[in-house]
Amino acid sequence: MRAVADYGGGMTDEPNPLGDYLRARRELVTPEQVGIPVLGVRRVPGLRREELAMLAGISADYYLRLEQGRDRNPSVQVLESLARVLQLDDDATVYLLGLGADKPRRPRRRPRKETVPPGIAKLVATLPLPAFVEGRYFDILAANALATALSPRLAAGANRLRDVFLDPAERAFYPDWDGATELLVAGFRESVGTDTDDPRFIELVGELSLASPRFRQLWARHDVRAREGAPMRIDHPQVGELRLNREKLGISGAAGQMLVIYHPDPGTDNADKLALLASAMLTPAAPQGTTANEQARHAEW
Repeated sequence: MRAVADYGGGMTDEPNPLGDYLRARRELVTPEQVGIPVLGVRRVPGLRREELAMLAGISADYYLRLEQGRDRNPSVQVLESLARVLQLDDDATVYLLGLGADKPRRPRRRPRKETVPPGIAKLVATLPLPAFVEGRYFDILAANALATALSPRLAAGANRLRDVFLDPAERAFYPDWDGATELLVAGFRESVGTDTDDPRFIELVGELSLASPRFRQLWARHDVRAREGAPMRIDHPQVGELRLNREKLGISGAAGQMLVIYHPDPGTDNADKLALLASAMLTPAAPQGTTANEQARHAEW
């Protein structure tokens, strides 16, 4: 399973996350982006190792040792130089620095259950907007009824990665599924960080790598992005297109957990559509065996 979890970075007995990351990002930077003239046919995508080393001000042999895992603790200055050439943003640079930090190897832990703080669970249940708690591995730990009305997959016990990549109904929810999955995987990598020995991480990445070509492609890119709010567009089967704002708020005292809230801009048809979903959710069902007229009166109560 280790080899699957390290998909895209070489199948080795000893994990080499720093080398995997450098290789993946090097292949995404074109010579034109860093001012290197292209002469003839190039056999490799992106920059060559010696080109990256030259631009970062280190020897080609030293850089090769970093990619191969023969040197795993470069200085902060070297990593920052590499980040500059690889054109990493702040989130990706912090991630790279974490990969190069000198950390002792820890024995593999048993999976640790994530528990929602009681006050947050009560808050989620009473919010008048779709809301749920997302765990470190994008498990849904708690959700209110309006979130589940928005999507049946937004319910406690579900996993956002599994649903978005493997459930056709959830895929149809996103008109820009490619863009949504790109952000999702980049946020997942940032959430997990360098803690890739966790059995939960290995199981989830292994399952998705085997089942989803799209996940394999994105995981091999090693994109990193902070888990943060953003506008979103969904195609709801009952009310049509919805444009909502998604907020992701860190929960104090619960490392890795996020409170996720969807809300529309006030006074828009998106607010009306969300209100319609809320009212339909609150309408009591008519008893079985009632007539059509009785059902109509029941719906008016």
